[in-house]
Amino acid sequence: MKNKKSQYEIFREKVKIILYGTNTILGRMFDLVLLGLILLSVLLIMLDTVQDISSKYHYQLWICEWVITAFFTIEYVLRIISIQKPVKYIFSFYGIIDLLAVLPMYLSIFFPGASILSIVRALRFFRLFKILHIPQISHQSFQLKEAIEASKEKILVFIYFVLISTVIIGSIMYLVEGKESGFTSIPMGIYWTIVTLTTVGYGDISPQTPLGQFIAALVMILGYGIIAVPTGIVTAEFAKKSLRDITVSTKNSCQICGSQLHFDNAKFCHECGSELHH
Repeated sequence: MKNKKSQYEIFREKVKIILYGTNTILGRMFDLVLLGLILLSVLLIMLDTVQDISSKYHYQLWICEWVITAFFTIEYVLRIISIQKPVKYIFSFYGIIDLLAVLPMYLSIFFPGASILSIVRALRFFRLFKILHIPQISHQSFQLKEAIEASKEKILVFIYFVLISTVIIGSIMYLVEGKESGFTSIPMGIYWTIVTLTTVGYGDISPQTPLGQFIAALVMILGYGIIAVPTGIVTAEFAKKSLRDITVSTKNSCQICGSQLHFDNAKFCHECGSELHH
């Protein structure tokens, strides 16, 4: 005879259905409540930083934050005990985010002001992709992840080149401009180079000599290229992944309107909407 399930095991199964069952009614309702609380929590944290609102309603906002934190804490514990491999969840992407969502409020007991770090709860909105479970979004996010992983070596080499360039340019600017223009040290020159390369341009330090201004102009032009290169690398890899998954064929001609150049996996004509017969 099979052993009857204990009350604890039955409880775990019910909790798992609610927490992880995005296709069930209870699971959907819980996910919607969860998203609502995440949004409310982020809004409360932002409002608490507004001086006029904080001076009047700080205590009420603080109470609401602790109530939401208690809910997230219970949810986190239930997620751990309801699955067979808790460690896998704890060290997963969503598990780490769920932990970071509750830690700041507890840290604020010992370190006043740490509660502001609760804004990281906004990262929990990534669960929206799992809740919606839209195949197109999931496929595109997977392609983007693959593209970033495929291009990480190239990007690392590029960053290495940029770091070396900033050190060299910063040192040159220190020698050319000197302390009189605000370049009091090589690190300060490197700081100016990074600000200029990224086209931020705070204006707190600026070259005064003609040679320094000439170098600054070159750095500014170089900055546009530096911004474009990583984007181009990832875009190229993303295009490769897309072409690998979907290819265009001239064989799938529409028998109704005669239109060609349909995707191999296309089921309907992109012109008239008629069903394609492969």
